Parts: sequence; C-alpha cells; structure tokens
Amino acid sequence: MSLRQADILEYYLRDIEGVTTVKVYDRTGDVVILFACDRAVIITALGRFSYEKAEGLAPENTGRELNRQFEDRITFMLLHRAAKNLFLPDPCRRVSTVLKSVKYIYKGVRALFSGRLRVETLDATAILVSLIRRDFSTASSVMFLLNLGEALEDWTHKKSVNDLARTMSLQTDKVWLKTENQEILVPIASVKVGDCIQVRMGGVIPLDGKVASGECFVNQASITGESMPVRKTEGSIVYAGTVVEEGECVIRVEKAVGSAHYDKIVRMIEESEKLKSATEAKAFRLADRLVPYNLGGTALVYLLSRNVTKAVSVLMVDFSCALKLSMPLAVLSAMRESGTHEITVKGGKFLEAVSKADTILFDKTGTLTHATPTVARVIPFNGQDADEMLRLAACLEEHYPHSMANAVVKAALEKGLDHEENHTKVQYVVAHGISSEVDNKKVVIGSYHFVFEDEGCVVVEADRQKFEDLSVEYSHLYMAISGVLSAVICIEDPIRPEAPEIIRELKKLGIKKSVMLTGDSERTAHAVAEQIGVDEYYSEVLPEDKARYIQEEHKNGRHVMMVGDGINDSPALSEADVGIAIADGAAIAREVADITISADDLWTLVTLKKISDALMKRIDTNYRQIIGINTALILLGVAGTITPATSALLHNTSTLLISMKSMTDLLD
Repeated sequence: MSLRQADILEYYLRDIEGVTTVKVYDRTGDVVILFACDRAVIITALGRFSYEKAEGLAPENTGRELNRQFEDRITFMLLHRAAKNLFLPDPCRRVSTVLKSVKYIYKGVRALFSGRLRVETLDATAILVSLIRRDFSTASSVMFLLNLGEALEDWTHKKSVNDLARTMSLQTDKVWLKTENQEILVPIASVKVGDCIQVRMGGVIPLDGKVASGECFVNQASITGESMPVRKTEGSIVYAGTVVEEGECVIRVEKAVGSAHYDKIVRMIEESEKLKSATEAKAFRLADRLVPYNLGGTALVYLLSRNVTKAVSVLMVDFSCALKLSMPLAVLSAMRESGTHEITVKGGKFLEAVSKADTILFDKTGTLTHATPTVARVIPFNGQDADEMLRLAACLEEHYPHSMANAVVKAALEKGLDHEENHTKVQYVVAHGISSEVDNKKVVIGSYHFVFEDEGCVVVEADRQKFEDLSVEYSHLYMAISGVLSAVICIEDPIRPEAPEIIRELKKLGIKKSVMLTGDSERTAHAVAEQIGVDEYYSEVLPEDKARYIQEEHKNGRHVMMVGDGINDSPALSEADVGIAIADGAAIAREVADITISADDLWTLVTLKKISDALMKRIDTNYRQIIGINTALILLGVAGTITPATSALLHNTSTLLISMKSMTDLLD
C-alpha cells in the first residue's frame, strides 16, 4: 500500500471505539491492532473499510512520509559506507576522503573568516590534521559520523516540529458563514473557496481572503510585523491569524483550510523556537564560548605532550552541538506533551515563565466559575413575553462567544426558539454589553452599569417592586428596549468544583499568591472568593484595572501569570509574564495569550505547571550531563585511553542519546 493509504487505514482503525493502538506496515501490508472491545467489532469494521470512504479521517500531514524519507536516507548512508569499505581499493578510498573533506574544510574556513570560532572550525581542524597525518581512516570516520549525526539531528528536530504542528492543527475552530439571509455557525473545515464569512471586533480572521464588505482595523503583526493596526475596506487582502481590533467585515475566502493552515502552524512553531527561555539562551552562549577553549586545549595538549593523537582527541569533542540540539528538542517535546493534555504553548520562553511564576491571577466568569453557566430564569418587564425576550437576547449574544453569552444562546436553543437576523449592526462595548437596533428600536443588553448608568435606561414604576425583589443568588443580564427595561436574564454561574483544590495544588507547586479579578459586584465576588479560597479578590474592575494591577505586581518583583477567557481579559493577558486563555473563550483572548488550556477543567493548569517545572529540571540536567560527559571524553583522549575516532563516536553517541532522552515525556 502507499504511504497515504497506510495513513487512511490507521486513522480509520483508531476511530473505532475500543481500539487502543494501531500500527500499519505499508511495505508488507500488515496491520497490528490492540483493542479492548469485542473482536467481532474489529472484524466488522475491517469488512466495511474502503480507502475512498475513509479518506477524510486522515490529516494531510501524519509524519509517516517524513519518517520514511529519513529512514531511507540513513539506510543508504550505512549501505554506501559498507560497500565502499568492502569493495573500493584503498587508493580510491583515500581520494574519496580528500574530496569529501573539502566541504568541511571550506565550512571551517568560512566560519573562521566570519570572525567567530564555531563548531565548524573544530570539525575542519580535526579532519585537516588527520589528513596531514595521512590518517585517512580517522578523517573518513569523523566525516561519516558528522554526516550521520547531522541526519539524525535533522530527523529528530523535524519530527518534533511535525508532531507538535499536527497536534495543534487538529484543533479546529468554528466560523460564521454568511448566506443570503443569515449567518450560520459552521466548522472551519467545511468552508470552501468563494464562501463569505463574518468577522467582528475581537475575532481572529481564520482564512486568507479579501474584504467583501464592511470596514475594520486589523492587527496583522503576527504575519507582517506591522506594529499598528491596518485599515481594511472592500477589496483589501486579509490574512489568516490576524485579529480584527475595531469594526467588522465580511471576508470572501480565497484559501480554504488545509496544508496552508498546517504550514502556518509550522512557521509559528519555528518562530516560537526563537523565544528561547533564559536557561536555553545561557546554554547556547556557553556552547559558543567553549569553542575557543577546545582549540586552545588542543594546542596546549600538543605543546605539552608533542602527541598529535592526543591533541586530535580533544578536537573530536565539542560541547556546542549537544547543547544546541538537546535544549530545543527538550522544549519542543514539552510543547508536544502539553498538546496531548489540550494545552497549546507558543514558545519555551512561556514554559519557563510558568515555572518561575509566583503569582496567579484569575478572571471569574468562565474561568473560576464553570465554563458553561446556564440560564436559570428569564424575568420579563414592561409587559414583554419571556420567551420572546430570550429569543432576542440569543440573537444578539451569539455573535460574541463568552461563557454568559453562550448560556443565553444555549437556553434559546433548548427551548426551540429559532431566530432570524433582523437586527442592524451589533456593537460590542468591552466589559459592558451589546447594543443594536431591532425594528428601529435600540436594544441594549449587558451589565447594570452599562444598561442603567451608561445608557440611562429606566424601570417602569409598575415593575419597580419586581425589580427590587430580584434574587441575589444569580448573576444578572439586563436587557432594555427603547430605553426601558424589558427583561432580566438570571444566570447560574456555578463554581468549578475542582477550583478550590486547584488553588491548593498550585500553592504546593510554588505559587505563593492567588488573586481573583472580576467585573461582578462586591457581593458576588466575595461569595466566590470565600468558596474558592483565593488570597485576594477585587470586584467591579475594568479591563484596564486588571492590566494596571499586574503592572503593580511587577513593580513589587513578582512573576505573574494571568488566566482569562474574554475580550475584556486581553489587556491583562498581554501584560502578564505569561497569559493563559481558556480554549472556548473569545478568539482575541486566545490570540494574545501565550498559552491556551482546555475548557473542560482547570486541572490542565496544574499539568502545565508540572510540565514547566520538569522542563526546566530537564534542561538543567542536560546541561550538567553534556558538560560532564564531554569533559570526561577530553580527559580520556588526553590520557591516551581512547583514539580520536573512538572519541568522536562516543561524543556523537552521547549527543544523540541525550537528545533522544530530551524527546521523551516529562510526566510519568
């Protein structure tokens, strides 16, 4: 079978309930299936299988082709060397060795003339000295090991990036598909070239395209590097991954989701590797600084011993490649492992920030409280019908994904209250509410402050007592039509049952201070803070207040991570040392955040902290092992215990073993 067919069959079998592991061997057409269900289920599924029907189950990039490419490359290298040693006459082998050495010597000279002593200079010197000594066997072995090591390093690095990108690319979003009469929420994978999608303020543009209608300002720093938002009007080109900061627009899609989406994620990961942690950066600086000492040590050994073999043994060992390979691999592996726990991390820098953090800040709604609050009651005012008010509220709220908005939309759906898009442009006022027009009447929905103080809405006198008797056990969304209160939607916002335990676990892992920041009333905030057990809480705060609080914490020398899910949390997520967004929160919160965690429960925060701490420990361990092993090899070479070829073999072997260990999971 072809590589693609092997992927299709593997993902088809994985999709069967009860199947735990599947291994497909494409060269022989064999399949090994481990399962914990009735054997007849597997047999029936195999009988129904066809490549055509199962095509859509396998992603475009699975890693099988990459692995085959490197397997073939390394096999060919080994066979080629064996054949050359067995069948090629000695004079021909010597000529071949000299010709191959030109590439390495050229790299070494070029590195030398660049003004910096790098590992290429060490390699070139070792090969050149071996040739001068007419030790063609050692020179050939060194070049073979360098070539083999380079292939293995390239394979392990690309495999790590590939695994991480595949994990992230499978996290599909939904978009608003624009039709003639309405907008429909559909999976991004179902959008085709030529379709029109609606993107509003705070939303991430999901696909490349052109603005079909509307006007907006787009932050496209992630693509073009521009620091200021760019104005987009009809006909303007927009890029996937950029954020609408102001306004809204309809985009005609020019590139559907697929390989381009995967490629963007790969580029993001490669860029994130540049966001190296301070520990990584320290290792890289050390690696570069040690090269002159290698050369100096070689010269010193020769001057003292007058033994070229001992001097060359020092040249065969360098700290640079091990340090520069194992550290990024450890980070990429930690990012991949995080992905298996539904945690998306944008760079090693942020994992170190989590490890260093001593203060954690939480938004309340949708973060510390349950991710899916529910509508308990809809209380109509001014003679309105409760169901009609819920229908209207859902019509407005569905455009802005936030936990309370989702609760309203879900309540209307459960009651079968379908609605048509008969309102005008919906305006979202950050941290306050929504404003629009329906049948030429202004409709506002949001907080008490927004509806009554900012918009000046009133309660009719006949409903005054009913308004005063509103239950304090609920959070309230107020809706007014033409300046008069028309409904109060009572939201049950249950606290996440795991939240108190999460706070305790984080403190055991080194978090010294936990804080809750919320726009809710003092009464509600106090009740939640008491139940959860945070050290401090602040109520009725605005987005800028959250960011200002983090600035004050920084002045006090604290390392802060912020956890939130809404548009109003975006300034604080950006201001914190590491911003953590909830997966089902606002798109802009996920975009500006450094890390995104699962919405299912907050235990992923504890997992994230454990992975981060374990990563920093692994980097430190790698650092000590590399220094220790390579120093020992240098000393053994100087003592004459091992030959230069053996020194090179052990050095490359230890580098690969440490790198392979760096790719293993951090958590048991």
